[in-house]
Amino acid sequence: MAEFLITLLLSFSCFYLVATSLILIRNRFDLTPLPEGSPDSQAFISILIPARNEEGHIEQCVRSACRQNYNNFEVIVLDDESDDRTPEILGGLQNEFKGILRVINGREKPSGWLGKPWACKQLGDASAGEILVFIDADVTIKAATLAGVATAFDEYRLDMLTVWPRQVLKTFWEQTLIPLVYYTLTTLLPAIYVYRQPRWMPRLAARKTRKLFAAACGQFLAFRKDPYERIGTHEFVKNNIVEDVGLAKADLENGLTLRMFEGGDLISCRMYTSEREIRNGFRKNFFAGFGYSYPLFILAAAVHLIVFIAPFILLPASLPAGQPVWLFLSTAAVAMILLHRLILSVWFRWNPLYSMLHPLGVLWFQMLAAATMVDKLTGKKNIWKQRAV
Repeated sequence: MAEFLITLLLSFSCFYLVATSLILIRNRFDLTPLPEGSPDSQAFISILIPARNEEGHIEQCVRSACRQNYNNFEVIVLDDESDDRTPEILGGLQNEFKGILRVINGREKPSGWLGKPWACKQLGDASAGEILVFIDADVTIKAATLAGVATAFDEYRLDMLTVWPRQVLKTFWEQTLIPLVYYTLTTLLPAIYVYRQPRWMPRLAARKTRKLFAAACGQFLAFRKDPYERIGTHEFVKNNIVEDVGLAKADLENGLTLRMFEGGDLISCRMYTSEREIRNGFRKNFFAGFGYSYPLFILAAAVHLIVFIAPFILLPASLPAGQPVWLFLSTAAVAMILLHRLILSVWFRWNPLYSMLHPLGVLWFQMLAAATMVDKLTGKKNIWKQRAV
């Protein structure tokens, strides 16, 4: 009986990995960088940057935003009650980029709001753009970015777009853990279905399941201003810890258009610089990404242990156990996992050697999952940017 169950689990792992291989291959063609654009577009664009205690990132971010080869744009940074050197740095940049950069001071956060949606709401209210581009303070954009954004809105007739920046990875834990976020995205969500309904699905079913394909990256979100106001601005997600996905769902539920892109050579980000930062950063919203559903969370954990951990254990165990079927299935599963990671490493220019640490990354996220469930059960608040979330 035990031998049958192990064979069944390994078979499930291989089936899962074959299916996700097809999604990954499709995404390699559909999840493209922003198109090349003309700097002469007539659309006025506002780049909007919320900043709270960002002294380590803000100068590089703002300089990159202000140096666009685009003729019609403004940059607004909101200093969200920072108590580090962020205000001082912004003051110097404002003097350097007069006529382009405007720095505003954030107002006190009202009850019922989370910090980032409140900051973005203020930025949206202060902007004059026909297109609003929200970027995080740890994002860097090349000079051709706004031209590409304007062209993407016109070419695909979009109301909203989002970009998954190329993640800059330096430390051991960055290179071990951050790629798993993109692994999940590119192997589970066909990017084209964010933009259009699946053609193989009956029309009524496609309409009813539309929001299931909603996805977005809060590091880079852009809207036409009228649709942004139609879905309720960031006020619609004022207490949503995963506000980016909430806005994407609102966009699709209102019959609007959304498309995802990848950063390519234009847009990059260094999210975190240490294991502690990664843990604290993901801990605040990991469970929220599953809608706080315990059954879904536990099911996802079980699938990850079966698919990504069991084959690595059973591969060396299959020979002394005299189980050629286990050897074949576990070898096939491990090979597919490593091939997936190699494809991502080449695609996003990461060190491919860290692909070998995929099981370590999966186990780390399982420990994080357990911690976030305990947080929810005990009512523990996490601290991020010196605020409870």
